[in-house]
Amino acid sequence: MMQTELLQKDLKTVGEAISHGLGAQMVKDFQTANPTDSQGTYIGRNIIEKILAQPGCVGINFYNAINEKGEKTLVYVGVDAQGRNIVKFSVVKADGVITMEDAIVADRANPLSGGDWFEEFVLEIAGIF
Repeated sequence: MMQTELLQKDLKTVGEAISHGLGAQMVKDFQTANPTDSQGTYIGRNIIEKILAQPGCVGINFYNAINEKGEKTLVYVGVDAQGRNIVKFSVVKADGVITMEDAIVADRANPLSGGDWFEEFVLEIAGIF
């Protein structure tokens, strides 16, 4: 049902800005409910831009995953306007030959661990810090 609803939308429009207070409350609520879980994941701009620059890419799917070390991580991949993961795309070479290239499937994000920064973050986006 959810996938059908998403496919009826223009997928590049999915997501919206929320207030700092709501963001802080949502993060705090998750951490309260899941005190031993990772507090988040950091992904750099370069890989996000590379994924979004692929032909036909309108967004990114993020999948919870376990890496080779047994650590919780994310695998992320571009999505086309029909909601399909982009795993290959066509490229016209300099000699005019059309070939299929593997799309980017990414990982190596940095997990965010607890500490003073987390409380500062919640207070800062709530406008208290």
